[in-house]
Amino acid sequence: MERVPDLRRHAFGGQLGRFLVVGVGNTAVSFVAYRLLLVVSTPYVLAAALGFAAGAVNGYVFNRRWTFVARDSTRARMLYVAVQAGGAAAMSLLVFLFVHVVGIGKVEVYLVAIPPVTLATFVANRLWTFADRAASPRSSAVLSTPEV
Repeated sequence: MERVPDLRRHAFGGQLGRFLVVGVGNTAVSFVAYRLLLVVSTPYVLAAALGFAAGAVNGYVFNRRWTFVARDSTRARMLYVAVQAGGAAAMSLLVFLFVHVVGIGKVEVYLVAIPPVTLATFVANRLWTFADRAASPRSSAVLSTPEV
């Protein structure tokens, strides 16, 4: 029976690692979309929102298929949007509090806020958004990694 907790911990760590890789990809997609929108004279506030949305769509697809191997559903999509909105709100709140209450610089505080928000959104997505796991084994997933 000791092996089951080890497997769960391994799955958690593997999922967290994949979630972080997807997050780097989301950031790249968001930034490229933002820059391209600026090139075509899109107002920067609108470009920022559209760039973020492009990264979020990328994140949904890869996290659903690769990180959590879960079913696609309207429920999952809606919960993903809610988790993303909650993460954005948490990031803004932490940045505001650390700048105005603690007195940390605006750039440094963003870096300080990333880890807890990332961990919180990972847990919310794992336990809530993508809780409806696909019935097929992990190895048959579209973007799966080889089993070791």
